Amino acid sequence: MAVDAELNPLISTQKSSDTSLQVALHPLVLLTISDYITRHTLRQQTGPIVGALLGQQNGREITIEHAFDCLLTEVEDEVRLNQAWFEDRLQQMKDVHKVPALDLVGWYTILPTAGPQPIHLPIHRQILHTYNESAILLGFHPTAVLDGSVGGKLPLSIYESNYEAEDNTAGASGGEDKEMKDVESHLALKFRELPYSVETGEAEMISVDFVARGGGNATAVDGTVKKAAAKPESPEASGKGKTRASKKSESADAEPSKVQDQHILSREDEELIASLTAKANAVKMLHSRINLIALYLQNLPPSYISNTVPEGVEANDNKYTPVNHSILRSIQALLSRLSLLIPADAAAFEQELMSEKNDVNLVKLLGTITESIHDIRETGRKFSIVDTQKSMKTKTDRAMGGGAGWGGSFGGGVMGVGDLLT
Repeated sequence: MAVDAELNPLISTQKSSDTSLQVALHPLVLLTISDYITRHTLRQQTGPIVGALLGQQNGREITIEHAFDCLLTEVEDEVRLNQAWFEDRLQQMKDVHKVPALDLVGWYTILPTAGPQPIHLPIHRQILHTYNESAILLGFHPTAVLDGSVGGKLPLSIYESNYEAEDNTAGASGGEDKEMKDVESHLALKFRELPYSVETGEAEMISVDFVARGGGNATAVDGTVKKAAAKPESPEASGKGKTRASKKSESADAEPSKVQDQHILSREDEELIASLTAKANAVKMLHSRINLIALYLQNLPPSYISNTVPEGVEANDNKYTPVNHSILRSIQALLSRLSLLIPADAAAFEQELMSEKNDVNLVKLLGTITESIHDIRETGRKFSIVDTQKSMKTKTDRAMGGGAGWGGSFGGGVMGVGDLLT
């Protein structure tokens, strides 16, 4: 912090007090800011990235719950908010978010890691003088993302602003005592970085999970094949042969599109894959935690593992893990809770589990038998229809052959081609 104050004159050098602001940041704001930066970059738009932050302020506690991008204008060679547009947009957001009632708590923009710059002061002063005297500034650091030096920390900083007196006579005295005079101190706007925490509501958890699953399961579909198959016929293909050839070519072009459609997952498949992936990750994490606990217990001194080992056996304690009694108490509490998860009567539990499995297998077997009976009934019905038609055909042929002389009687006893076809 001292290094930043030396490099950036807008950073406050005063020590932070215990009554500083407490900021709670919601993930929806991060999604909105990242979406705005992405659209601004892909569209190759010019100008700064500026947006407003909505939330609640209760004393020294501030929540940042929503955000929206702002329209800017240039006034006297300074970039500021478009007053009329901003007030209309802010009133719309307040009307939408009435429960709980949200208000303007600050604004966001892209900042270097050193902190705010003089170019950001006009907008900040405009918000301080017009809307909120304690507005905060959220600075996003894209350079930290590109450099890969972020680690587990979010690439952003939150600042509060205060007017502090500038001491211009400190370095001008040259170490000599001078007469004290009443000099009017000049107040300058300074920024101080604030700690923040990330809070998530139930609705935000659903939206963030939907965005994560949609981004992870996104499938690129090439529509050129379908467009080529659906293009109108040329006037030259008016003949029958050419029309048939064009239909064959269309069917041949449609086959690759069907093959490609087979690789596109449905919504149910995506949800199933996401659920199985989450369960697999949970199992892997549980397994790694159990291995970590087992490894920690294995590296403890022998006197902590077994009561039969004398106390003076471990002469060299450097090869053992340092004993942490709080961790040991946590492990003991975890072991005491296992009795609630594992049934006391394991034999009865296994028997009940086996009976449940047998019931499920019995239901499956009954379903298979029912389907087989249904198939047999369908087969018998079809056989009876065919047999009835055959007997009626035979009776008809005999009746027709009885009155047609020797040819009729001879023909009545021999099957013709028509009989085979029917």
